Amino acid sequence: MSDIIITEKQLSKSAFSAVINLPIEQVDIADWLFNLPEAEYQRCCPPDHISAGSTTTDDGKRMSINVEMIGQTLMVQHYVAEVATPSLCKMVSTSDAFTPNGRTRVQVIWTLSVEKIDDKSCKYTNSVVAHPTQEFLDFIDKHGTPFDDAAAARQRDGGDHNSRETPLFAASIERRALARSVAKAA
Repeated sequence: MSDIIITEKQLSKSAFSAVINLPIEQVDIADWLFNLPEAEYQRCCPPDHISAGSTTTDDGKRMSINVEMIGQTLMVQHYVAEVATPSLCKMVSTSDAFTPNGRTRVQVIWTLSVEKIDDKSCKYTNSVVAHPTQEFLDFIDKHGTPFDDAAAARQRDGGDHNSRETPLFAASIERRALARSVAKAA
């Protein structure tokens, strides 16, 4: 198996945004992501979201493990935090993809960010970019699937998934921030 990432090729790219009705100072994406209960993750894109949890790499970097369906592919995401702040998380995973034709791997870069709209609201953006690994290119070649066809399917399925989870993630981040504010006030 080859984990060599082919960054000059892109399987898919999507970004969707939703409003969080709180001041940006109250939002902490990293806190939300690394404390996300499994049931809350499942509520953020039913029925696609299956399981989630947090762990670390051997060298102590924070990780988010997500199991989800993207179209007909079961994805096991091993997201390692390259950036984890209240307003930005950049997560990178070499993900296992269990397709109807078998198992392969792709790189997924998941960027979660917020930017201020005004004193009472902010905009959450959920961006997902997927790149093939050499293993993936060998896999689709073995199955006679042209890269453009694989990329079109991933773009369609990944974009649909992202469009549905983004507003639910924003609502979940807002609920977490409100709960933290109430706890601090008590």
